[in-house]
Amino acid sequence: MLSHPGCKRENNEDAIAYHLDAAGGELLAIVADGMGGHLAGEVASQIAVETLSQLYFASDEPPSDLLADCMATANRAIYDRARADPACAGMGTTCTALAIRDGAAYLAHVGDSRAYLWRGGTLHQMSDDQTVVAEMVRVGTLTEAAAAHHPAKSILLQALGTHPQCSPTVWADGLPAAAGDKWLLCSDGLYDVLAVPVIAQAVGELSPAEACQVLIEKALAAGAPDNISTGVFLIETAPPA
Repeated sequence: MLSHPGCKRENNEDAIAYHLDAAGGELLAIVADGMGGHLAGEVASQIAVETLSQLYFASDEPPSDLLADCMATANRAIYDRARADPACAGMGTTCTALAIRDGAAYLAHVGDSRAYLWRGGTLHQMSDDQTVVAEMVRVGTLTEAAAAHHPAKSILLQALGTHPQCSPTVWADGLPAAAGDKWLLCSDGLYDVLAVPVIAQAVGELSPAEACQVLIEKALAAGAPDNISTGVFLIETAPPA
């Protein structure tokens, strides 16, 4: 995983983390893209990542239950901090978390950071953007072509910490993993400036570390007005079920 402030931002309000037990075939990876006043977005994203990192491994619950509990706890922690600290008022964060356990992948998602799966030579977007514009596309009132340049494309339907409760998308059932799968997590600072074929080529052809580096470099070359975060994870062999 790599993160960069981008070409125009002094601060990086993205937060990333991953925890890997290769021998046991278990992974937790997180991308959070904070928003708010001066430095507040950075606080929100860091709370989200730290909360998931600490709580996910503290219980033997099923991954879907764990991810839901982690998201709820992170949401409340960010909300309470924003109410207690005037400098953090109004802060929030996207959060996309990928968990792999017992041979299956689980996703938890709030906002417009993304998760993609490279499988069978194709890059599939596995998360749904929780934005006003994405919802307009889903209901048929806006085309995808128009959505790409819509002035409101970054307005979120929900984020962690902006309200007392949140309704994240959490996969109840895991997606069986397969040898050769590559998962990509990223903030909108990546996919806003790079076309899907460009992202797909890097993920599909390069090692995870090389793909992360190349994607950051390509985003910077494209002007990268926002913070950029990316993480790529390869399943080398079929994990134990």
